[in-house]
Amino acid sequence: MSARDDVLGRVRAALGGSTTTGSAASGSVPRAYRERGDLAPGSPEAVDVLVDRLVDYRAHVHVAATPGEVAAIVGDLLADATSVVVPPELDTAWLGALGAGSAVVPDARDDPRTPDELDQVDAVVTAARVAIADTGTIVLDGEPDQGRRAITLVPDLHVCVVRTDQVVGTAPEAVRLLAAHPERPQTWISGPSATSDIELSRVEGVHGPRTLHVVLTPPRENRSRAR
Repeated sequence: MSARDDVLGRVRAALGGSTTTGSAASGSVPRAYRERGDLAPGSPEAVDVLVDRLVDYRAHVHVAATPGEVAAIVGDLLADATSVVVPPELDTAWLGALGAGSAVVPDARDDPRTPDELDQVDAVVTAARVAIADTGTIVLDGEPDQGRRAITLVPDLHVCVVRTDQVVGTAPEAVRLLAAHPERPQTWISGPSATSDIELSRVEGVHGPRTLHVVLTPPRENRSRAR
């Protein structure tokens, strides 16, 4: 048995059977690790930890209390962008302050932009599925307000809007949430794309955007009351 066969055999045994349906019997796997953190999901304390980790990863963090403030921040961040790609169901209010010189490039699974077209785009704006405070990680799962993985990997600048109620404390909490839809493609983001593989020198923008802006905004119901 090769090492590859051994590893795959262990993975299959842990999953308890076929993974083709996304319904592997993982409930029998021992969970000896910490499954929850001490911070309540969406709490100010969890958000503070997330911000601390994001800044440590060299992401830029902004706070908006209303959709209007989100739009103002997005408009300022993309003032120099000539084109911005967006997923099909992004909240259009977030784009309300884009300048006349910034063309909005729509992208969808049934009408995708080509890699060459995406390579000509300056930036991307998306929502998020969940954010993990402990690790400063944001996860996208390809829903219509987040779009295809390609649109978040090719443009050099990513503006990601995260609702504070999407912030959980630990990775296991996020994985449990994501497990409800194992068929969705996931993109895990911890700061700008970077590597230190070459002579331990940090190089940004190797596998994705060199610049990540995270806009934190309250839950939808809170924003409605704030209007």
